[in-house]
Amino acid sequence: MNTLFRSSVALLMATVLAAACGAGGTGATATPAASAAATQAAPITLQFASFAWQKATVDAHNKIVADWNAAHPNITVKIVTVDVNSVHDKLLTTFQGGTAADIIHDESADIGGFAGQGFLADLTPLVPADLKADIPQGIWDTVTFDKKIAGVPTILQTYSVFVNKKMLADAKVTLPTASSPWTWDQFAQVAKQLTTADRFGVGWGLKSPAATVMSMSLNFNGLFFYNEGGKNVVKFGAAEQQVLRRIRDLAYTDKSLSLTTLGQSGPDILPGFFAGKYAMIVGGNYVAQQMVEQAPAAFEWAMLPLLKGDSQAQSANPQTLSISKQSKNPKEAMQFIAFYMQGQNLANVAIGDWLIPVSGAAAKAVTATTGGKNSWDVNVASTPSLKLAPFQVLDAYPQWKSQIAQPAFQQYFANKIDLDTVGKTLIEGWTKVGGQ
Repeated sequence: MNTLFRSSVALLMATVLAAACGAGGTGATATPAASAAATQAAPITLQFASFAWQKATVDAHNKIVADWNAAHPNITVKIVTVDVNSVHDKLLTTFQGGTAADIIHDESADIGGFAGQGFLADLTPLVPADLKADIPQGIWDTVTFDKKIAGVPTILQTYSVFVNKKMLADAKVTLPTASSPWTWDQFAQVAKQLTTADRFGVGWGLKSPAATVMSMSLNFNGLFFYNEGGKNVVKFGAAEQQVLRRIRDLAYTDKSLSLTTLGQSGPDILPGFFAGKYAMIVGGNYVAQQMVEQAPAAFEWAMLPLLKGDSQAQSANPQTLSISKQSKNPKEAMQFIAFYMQGQNLANVAIGDWLIPVSGAAAKAVTATTGGKNSWDVNVASTPSLKLAPFQVLDAYPQWKSQIAQPAFQQYFANKIDLDTVGKTLIEGWTKVGGQ
């Protein structure tokens, strides 16, 4: 027994020494390759800063993280909750303080500034090819700055028409289809037809109209911002005036749009819609979730395909997942993001927020999960119409939107100023906020 034991020990020592020498070392220190392998195998923890707040979305996030952690015991993901009302400020504080999470949940309109300040990793070489191919290039354009991908897009919203199906059926109005959407002219005609002494054809919560107007103006190629000789300037031509003029005509010429709703928010007009005060409303597609939760049991509604001008184009401002440049484990962080983006996972997130998933796989999963009910088939079909708008990449745009465009559009819809004044205000306001 002693002889056998001594022989085994000697053989083991020889094997270890031979392996060390064969690796090019003396056995005293590990090779770089061996060290990397050891580091990779060591347990790590990834912080995931998320502003998800609706219960269904939070539940979807928790499940994704739990499933990931169960399948990857050496790469643990922990959610760090960020207040949805102060996402930018919270993230900026962590970036500047060197305490940023590995994975950052934000939106495309916000991450451009962070990318420009060097806070976000370039994901171009990290995004898996199959994920890249499953999302339209127009959506990728919204998260690409200086030819570098600053975030992976996830879900996004549109501005859509919702209808009381019974009212339209009683008026013998045929609903549009994805292949034959309503034009703005048809929408106006139906709104006028549905207006009676007891109800308006449409209610539209435009208390804060800038985002809606700027996005829907792309229907007529109304860009507002143009680059001339390397300088960005505001123009207010016929294309930019189309949506503004049409909304005002609904209210003051056709009198088919409730003036009361113009000063209300989107959610504010839902009780009136349910009570039959408006046959149709216009709002963000996320309103559908409130329809499901709040509508009376017998109330039948539908969300229609995007309105069409010259096109159905609207601006795409998707929520995003980025990786902090401070992260010591960007490859592992991307592995988690790819897991998050798997069809059913992203579908569950989209259903929770009632927003459109950006990938083809998730769109199919949403349709399969929901059966297309509650207009989910219409919702997911909108993705190809969404694209990058010029204003989304301008640093001074948020200030211009809130301080210049918002009050100008509000005054126009209140019939206090005309279109010429709106245009002058927008153009001069861009200079005031230092736009360039």
